Amino acid sequence: MRHAEDVIIKPIMTEKSYSEIASGKYTFEVAINASKVEIKNAVEELFGVKVLKVNTLRYDGKAKRVGVHQGVTKAWKKAIVSIDTNPADEKYLAKGGKETKANKKYKTEIKEISSAFGNN
Repeated sequence: MRHAEDVIIKPIMTEKSYSEIASGKYTFEVAINASKVEIKNAVEELFGVKVLKVNTLRYDGKAKRVGVHQGVTKAWKKAIVSIDTNPADEKYLAKGGKETKANKKYKTEIKEISSAFGNN
């Protein structure tokens, strides 16, 4: 099991990804060999939000040339994470059939990303 800091590399802020923040979708560059479950657990641990869905895209490196030198840019992976913007209390049945609420408090947005771009 890897640390959450090793899975999430950085947020990706483009016009499209910034417009999707309003609907609860955040975009991150993640480790290329990270699974969806690892990405979900890392986002929940780092930001304290409830993740509903994770979509991933994998990009191969592009062939580049500078003069006579040829090379390839690095391959990378992008994850679009959908969070629960209206988290309800988690309920479960305890011993004896009593309904009990869990004391987990989830955030409705990732403030660390939103506040960096003036969306308070």
